[in-house]
Amino acid sequence: MFASLHFLLLMFYFPLGQTSLPLVINTWPFKSATAAAWRSLQSGGSVLDAVQEGCARCEIEQCDGTVGFGGSPDETGETTLDAMIMNGNTMEVGAVADLRRIKNAIGVARAVMERTEHTMLVGESASVFAENMGFVAEDLTTNQSLNVFSQWLKGNCQPNYRKNVSPDPSKSCGPYGPEAMHSWCNGERHVNIHSHDTIGMIAIDKNGHVAAGTSTNGLSHKVPGRVGDSPIIGAGAYADGSAGAAAATGDGDLMMRFLPSYLAVELMRNGADPSAACKSAISRIKRHYSDFFGAIICANTTGHYGAACNKVPSLTEFHFMVENSESNTPVLKSVACF
Repeated sequence: MFASLHFLLLMFYFPLGQTSLPLVINTWPFKSATAAAWRSLQSGGSVLDAVQEGCARCEIEQCDGTVGFGGSPDETGETTLDAMIMNGNTMEVGAVADLRRIKNAIGVARAVMERTEHTMLVGESASVFAENMGFVAEDLTTNQSLNVFSQWLKGNCQPNYRKNVSPDPSKSCGPYGPEAMHSWCNGERHVNIHSHDTIGMIAIDKNGHVAAGTSTNGLSHKVPGRVGDSPIIGAGAYADGSAGAAAATGDGDLMMRFLPSYLAVELMRNGADPSAACKSAISRIKRHYSDFFGAIICANTTGHYGAACNKVPSLTEFHFMVENSESNTPVLKSVACF
Protein backbone atom coordinates (compact mmCIF):
# COMPACT_ATOMS: atom_id res chain seq x y z
CA MET A 1 0.00 0.00 0.00
CA PHE A 2 2.88 2.33 0.79
CA ALA A 3 4.33 1.63 -2.65
CA SER A 4 1.02 2.55 -4.28
CA LEU A 5 0.83 5.79 -2.28
CA HIS A 6 4.42 6.58 -3.23
CA PHE A 7 3.57 6.07 -6.91
CA LEU A 8 0.55 8.36 -6.66
CA LEU A 9 2.69 11.06 -5.05
CA LEU A 10 5.21 10.76 -7.88
CA MET A 11 2.38 11.04 -10.39
CA PHE A 12 1.22 14.22 -8.67
CA TYR A 13 4.61 15.90 -8.82
CA PHE A 14 5.79 14.41 -12.12
CA PRO A 15 2.78 13.79 -14.41
CA LEU A 16 3.04 11.31 -17.26
CA GLY A 17 4.41 12.94 -20.38
CA GLN A 18 6.57 15.28 -18.32
CA THR A 19 10.23 14.40 -18.11
CA SER A 20 13.56 15.07 -16.44
CA LEU A 21 16.67 17.11 -17.12
CA PRO A 22 18.51 17.86 -19.29
CA LEU A 23 15.85 18.90 -21.77
CA VAL A 24 15.65 20.28 -25.30
CA ILE A 25 12.28 21.27 -26.70
CA ASN A 26 11.48 23.14 -29.90
CA THR A 27 8.50 24.15 -32.01
CA TRP A 28 7.45 22.14 -35.07
CA PRO A 29 8.81 18.75 -36.25
CA PHE A 30 12.34 20.09 -36.77
CA LYS A 31 14.13 16.92 -35.65
CA SER A 32 17.62 17.82 -36.85
CA ALA A 33 17.54 21.00 -34.81
CA THR A 34 16.59 19.08 -31.68
CA ALA A 35 19.37 16.55 -32.25
CA ALA A 36 21.96 19.28 -32.82
CA ALA A 37 21.03 21.05 -29.59
CA TRP A 38 21.08 17.78 -27.65
CA ARG A 39 24.51 16.84 -29.02
CA SER A 40 25.80 20.20 -27.92
CA LEU A 41 24.56 19.67 -24.36
CA GLN A 42 25.88 16.11 -24.23
CA SER A 43 29.32 17.20 -25.40
CA GLY A 44 29.64 19.73 -22.58
CA GLY A 45 28.21 22.79 -24.29
CA SER A 46 26.23 25.39 -22.38
CA VAL A 47 22.51 25.89 -22.80
CA LEU A 48 23.33 28.92 -24.95
CA ASP A 49 25.52 26.73 -27.15
CA ALA A 50 22.68 24.22 -27.44
CA VAL A 51 20.10 26.81 -28.46
CA GLN A 52 22.50 28.38 -30.94
CA GLU A 53 23.44 25.03 -32.48
CA GLY A 54 19.82 23.94 -32.73
CA CYS A 55 18.57 27.13 -34.36
CA ALA A 56 21.62 27.30 -36.64
CA ARG A 57 20.86 23.78 -37.88
CA CYS A 58 17.42 24.96 -38.96
CA GLU A 59 18.95 28.01 -40.64
CA ILE A 60 21.27 25.75 -42.65
CA GLU A 61 18.52 23.28 -43.56
CA GLN A 62 16.03 26.08 -44.33
CA CYS A 63 13.45 24.36 -42.12
CA ASP A 64 10.16 24.31 -44.00
CA GLY A 65 11.30 27.36 -45.95
CA THR A 66 10.44 29.64 -43.03
CA VAL A 67 13.80 29.60 -41.26
CA GLY A 68 17.04 30.76 -42.83
CA PHE A 69 17.97 31.95 -46.30
CA GLY A 70 15.91 31.55 -49.46
CA GLY A 71 12.46 31.82 -47.94
CA SER A 72 9.63 34.27 -47.20
CA PRO A 73 10.56 37.01 -49.69
CA ASP A 74 9.18 40.43 -48.80
CA GLU A 75 7.39 42.84 -51.18
CA THR A 76 10.67 43.53 -52.97
CA GLY A 77 11.65 39.85 -53.21
CA GLU A 78 14.32 40.08 -50.50
CA THR A 79 14.75 37.55 -47.70
CA THR A 80 15.62 39.07 -44.32
CA LEU A 81 16.14 37.28 -41.01
CA ASP A 82 15.15 37.77 -37.37
CA ALA A 83 16.63 35.94 -34.37
CA MET A 84 16.97 36.16 -30.62
CA ILE A 85 18.79 34.30 -27.85
CA MET A 86 18.32 34.70 -24.09
CA ASN A 87 20.31 33.50 -21.09
CA GLY A 88 17.80 32.82 -18.34
CA ASN A 89 20.41 32.81 -15.62
CA THR A 90 21.97 36.20 -16.35
CA MET A 91 18.96 37.69 -18.15
CA GLU A 92 21.23 38.74 -21.01
CA VAL A 93 19.66 38.92 -24.45
CA GLY A 94 20.88 39.41 -27.99
CA ALA A 95 18.57 39.98 -30.94
CA VAL A 96 18.66 40.99 -34.59
CA ALA A 97 15.84 41.99 -36.90
CA ASP A 98 15.60 42.72 -40.63
CA LEU A 99 19.09 41.19 -40.99
CA ARG A 100 20.38 41.07 -44.56
CA ARG A 101 23.14 39.10 -46.30
CA ILE A 102 24.03 36.99 -43.24
CA LYS A 103 22.79 33.39 -43.07
CA ASN A 104 23.62 32.71 -39.40
CA ALA A 105 21.11 35.01 -37.73
CA ILE A 106 21.16 33.24 -34.36
CA GLY A 107 24.95 33.56 -34.30
CA VAL A 108 24.71 37.29 -34.91
CA ALA A 109 22.11 37.57 -32.14
CA ARG A 110 24.52 35.91 -29.73
CA ALA A 111 27.29 38.24 -30.87
CA VAL A 112 25.05 41.21 -30.06
CA MET A 113 24.64 39.79 -26.55
CA GLU A 114 28.30 38.97 -25.95
CA ARG A 115 30.11 41.69 -27.89
CA THR A 116 27.98 44.79 -27.27
CA GLU A 117 26.19 46.44 -24.37
CA HIS A 118 23.03 46.48 -26.48
CA THR A 119 20.14 44.06 -26.73
CA MET A 120 18.98 44.41 -30.35
CA LEU A 121 20.41 45.58 -33.66
CA VAL A 122 18.31 45.98 -36.79
CA GLY A 123 18.48 46.36 -40.54
CA GLU A 124 21.56 47.31 -42.52
CA SER A 125 23.41 48.34 -39.37
CA ALA A 126 22.96 44.84 -37.95
CA SER A 127 24.40 43.39 -41.14
CA VAL A 128 27.43 45.70 -41.01
CA PHE A 129 27.98 44.72 -37.37
CA ALA A 130 27.84 41.06 -38.33
CA GLU A 131 30.39 41.52 -41.10
CA ASN A 132 32.67 43.37 -38.69
CA MET A 133 32.38 40.42 -36.30
CA GLY A 134 33.56 38.04 -39.02
CA PHE A 135 30.26 36.71 -40.36
CA VAL A 136 30.35 36.06 -44.10
CA ALA A 137 28.11 38.19 -46.32
CA GLU A 138 26.13 36.03 -48.77
CA ASP A 139 23.12 36.39 -51.01
CA LEU A 140 20.04 35.11 -49.15
CA THR A 141 18.01 34.82 -52.36
CA THR A 142 17.56 31.43 -54.05
CA ASN A 143 15.81 30.24 -57.20
CA GLN A 144 12.94 29.08 -55.02
CA SER A 145 12.46 32.44 -53.30
CA LEU A 146 12.69 34.19 -56.66
CA ASN A 147 9.99 31.90 -58.02
CA VAL A 148 7.73 32.58 -55.03
CA PHE A 149 8.20 36.29 -55.55
CA SER A 150 7.59 36.05 -59.31
CA GLN A 151 4.36 34.11 -58.84
CA TRP A 152 3.19 36.62 -56.25
CA LEU A 153 3.75 39.51 -58.66
CA LYS A 154 1.85 37.66 -61.40
CA GLY A 155 -1.07 37.25 -59.00
CA ASN A 156 -1.44 41.00 -58.43
CA CYS A 157 0.61 40.76 -55.23
CA GLN A 158 -1.92 38.62 -53.36
CA PRO A 159 -1.90 38.18 -50.45
CA ASN A 160 -0.36 41.34 -49.05
CA TYR A 161 -0.52 43.16 -45.74
CA ARG A 162 -1.60 46.65 -46.75
CA LYS A 163 -4.80 48.37 -45.63
CA ASN A 164 -6.36 51.79 -45.98
CA VAL A 165 -4.17 52.59 -48.96
CA SER A 166 -4.65 53.49 -52.60
CA PRO A 167 -4.73 51.83 -55.09
CA ASP A 168 -6.83 48.96 -53.76
CA PRO A 169 -4.29 46.49 -52.28
CA SER A 170 -6.60 43.55 -53.00
CA LYS A 171 -6.22 44.20 -56.73
CA SER A 172 -2.94 46.00 -57.22
CA CYS A 173 0.77 45.84 -56.43
CA GLY A 174 1.06 49.56 -55.77
CA PRO A 175 3.06 51.69 -55.18
CA TYR A 176 0.68 52.69 -52.43
CA GLY A 177 -0.34 55.93 -50.87
CA PRO A 178 -2.63 56.68 -47.92
CA GLU A 179 -6.38 56.52 -48.27
CA ALA A 180 -9.13 57.66 -45.95
CA MET A 181 -9.44 55.41 -42.91
CA HIS A 182 -12.64 53.51 -43.60
CA SER A 183 -12.10 50.28 -41.70
CA TRP A 184 -9.57 48.54 -39.47
CA CYS A 185 -8.95 45.85 -42.08
CA ASN A 186 -9.39 45.40 -45.81
CA GLY A 187 -10.74 41.87 -45.47
CA GLU A 188 -9.95 38.51 -43.96
CA ARG A 189 -6.52 38.05 -42.49
CA HIS A 190 -4.45 35.69 -44.64
CA VAL A 191 -3.37 32.68 -42.61
CA ASN A 192 -0.86 30.28 -44.08
CA ILE A 193 0.67 27.63 -41.85
CA HIS A 194 3.83 27.69 -43.96
CA SER A 195 4.32 31.41 -43.39
CA HIS A 196 4.77 31.17 -39.66
CA ASP A 197 7.01 28.21 -38.88
CA THR A 198 9.53 30.03 -36.71
CA ILE A 199 11.80 27.74 -34.75
CA GLY A 200 11.57 28.49 -31.06
CA MET A 201 13.88 26.45 -28.83
CA ILE A 202 14.40 25.91 -25.10
CA ALA A 203 17.39 24.15 -23.53
CA ILE A 204 17.75 23.29 -19.85
CA ASP A 205 20.83 21.47 -18.52
CA LYS A 206 21.06 19.04 -15.61
CA ASN A 207 21.71 21.92 -13.20
CA GLY A 208 18.61 23.81 -14.26
CA HIS A 209 20.39 26.46 -16.32
CA VAL A 210 18.00 27.64 -19.02
CA ALA A 211 18.19 29.43 -22.35
CA ALA A 212 15.76 30.12 -25.16
CA GLY A 213 16.03 31.35 -28.71
CA THR A 214 14.28 31.87 -32.02
CA SER A 215 15.15 32.17 -35.70
CA THR A 216 12.94 32.97 -38.68
CA ASN A 217 12.85 34.61 -42.08
CA GLY A 218 9.57 36.23 -41.15
CA LEU A 219 6.31 36.51 -43.02
CA SER A 220 6.09 35.90 -46.77
CA HIS A 221 5.30 39.06 -48.76
CA LYS A 222 5.71 41.26 -45.69
CA VAL A 223 6.06 45.01 -45.99
CA PRO A 224 9.84 45.67 -46.09
CA GLY A 225 11.12 46.48 -42.62
CA ARG A 226 8.43 44.44 -40.87
CA VAL A 227 9.57 42.77 -37.65
CA GLY A 228 7.44 40.05 -36.06
CA ASP A 229 7.44 38.56 -32.60
CA SER A 230 10.46 36.25 -32.96
CA PRO A 231 13.22 38.69 -31.93
CA ILE A 232 11.08 40.55 -29.39
CA ILE A 233 11.93 39.59 -25.82
CA GLY A 234 8.92 38.13 -24.05
CA ALA A 235 7.04 37.67 -27.32
CA GLY A 236 9.01 35.20 -29.44
CA ALA A 237 10.75 33.68 -26.44
CA TYR A 238 11.66 34.32 -22.82
CA ALA A 239 13.81 32.55 -20.23
CA ASP A 240 14.26 33.00 -16.51
CA GLY A 241 16.47 30.68 -14.48
CA SER A 242 14.17 30.94 -11.48
CA ALA A 243 11.12 29.71 -13.39
CA GLY A 244 11.67 28.30 -16.88
CA ALA A 245 11.26 29.34 -20.49
CA ALA A 246 8.75 29.62 -23.28
CA ALA A 247 8.84 30.13 -27.05
CA ALA A 248 6.02 31.08 -29.40
CA THR A 249 5.27 30.59 -33.08
CA GLY A 250 2.51 31.86 -35.32
CA ASP A 251 1.07 35.18 -36.42
CA GLY A 252 3.69 37.42 -34.87
CA ASP A 253 1.94 40.68 -35.69
CA LEU A 254 -0.86 39.67 -33.35
CA MET A 255 1.01 37.56 -30.83
CA MET A 256 3.69 40.14 -30.05
CA ARG A 257 1.02 42.45 -28.66
CA PHE A 258 0.50 40.10 -25.70
CA LEU A 259 4.06 38.98 -24.80
CA PRO A 260 2.88 35.36 -24.52
CA SER A 261 6.30 33.90 -23.70
CA TYR A 262 6.83 36.31 -20.83
CA LEU A 263 3.32 35.68 -19.55
CA ALA A 264 3.81 31.91 -19.62
CA VAL A 265 7.08 32.13 -17.68
CA GLU A 266 5.50 34.37 -15.07
CA LEU A 267 2.63 31.93 -14.68
CA MET A 268 5.11 29.09 -14.13
CA ARG A 269 6.93 31.23 -11.57
CA ASN A 270 3.65 31.53 -9.70
CA GLY A 271 3.15 27.77 -9.65
CA ALA A 272 1.34 26.92 -12.88
CA ASP A 273 2.47 23.74 -14.60
CA PRO A 274 3.86 24.30 -18.12
CA SER A 275 0.80 23.02 -19.97
CA ALA A 276 -1.51 25.30 -18.01
CA ALA A 277 0.85 28.24 -18.46
CA CYS A 278 0.94 27.68 -22.23
CA LYS A 279 -2.82 27.42 -22.44
CA SER A 280 -3.34 30.60 -20.42
CA ALA A 281 -0.98 32.53 -22.68
CA ILE A 282 -2.88 31.37 -25.77
CA SER A 283 -6.22 32.12 -24.10
CA ARG A 284 -5.14 35.71 -23.41
CA ILE A 285 -4.68 36.30 -27.15
CA LYS A 286 -7.74 34.27 -28.11
CA ARG A 287 -10.02 36.58 -26.12
CA HIS A 288 -9.15 39.40 -28.52
CA TYR A 289 -8.40 37.49 -31.74
CA SER A 290 -10.38 34.27 -31.72
CA ASP A 291 -9.10 33.12 -35.11
CA PHE A 292 -5.40 33.89 -34.72
CA PHE A 293 -2.82 31.33 -35.81
CA GLY A 294 -0.38 30.49 -33.03
CA ALA A 295 1.16 28.07 -30.56
CA ILE A 296 3.58 28.12 -27.65
CA ILE A 297 5.90 25.67 -25.85
CA CYS A 298 6.76 25.95 -22.16
CA ALA A 299 9.23 24.23 -19.83
CA ASN A 300 10.07 24.78 -16.18
CA THR A 301 13.43 24.33 -14.50
CA THR A 302 12.58 20.85 -13.22
CA GLY A 303 12.18 19.54 -16.76
CA HIS A 304 8.41 19.49 -17.00
CA TYR A 305 7.11 20.77 -20.33
CA GLY A 306 3.91 21.49 -22.21
CA ALA A 307 2.44 23.21 -25.25
CA ALA A 308 -0.78 24.82 -26.43
CA CYS A 309 -2.24 26.19 -29.67
CA ASN A 310 -5.27 28.04 -30.92
CA LYS A 311 -7.61 25.91 -33.02
CA VAL A 312 -8.19 27.24 -36.54
CA PRO A 313 -8.89 25.36 -39.79
CA SER A 314 -5.19 25.31 -40.70
CA LEU A 315 -4.05 24.30 -37.19
CA THR A 316 -5.99 21.71 -35.23
CA GLU A 317 -2.96 19.96 -33.74
CA PHE A 318 0.45 21.41 -32.95
CA HIS A 319 3.61 19.31 -33.29
CA PHE A 320 6.82 19.93 -31.38
CA MET A 321 10.04 18.08 -30.62
CA VAL A 322 11.43 16.92 -27.26
CA GLU A 323 14.67 15.24 -26.26
CA ASN A 324 15.80 14.46 -22.73
CA SER A 325 17.76 11.96 -20.69
CA GLU A 326 14.89 9.46 -20.77
CA SER A 327 14.42 9.41 -24.54
CA ASN A 328 18.00 10.22 -25.60
CA THR A 329 16.58 10.75 -29.08
CA PRO A 330 14.35 13.43 -30.60
CA VAL A 331 10.69 12.54 -29.99
CA LEU A 332 7.79 14.09 -31.90
CA LYS A 333 5.02 15.27 -29.57
CA SER A 334 1.67 16.83 -30.33
CA VAL A 335 -1.09 18.68 -28.55
CA ALA A 336 -4.68 19.22 -29.65
CA CYS A 337 -5.53 22.86 -30.22
CA PHE A 338 -8.42 24.44 -28.35
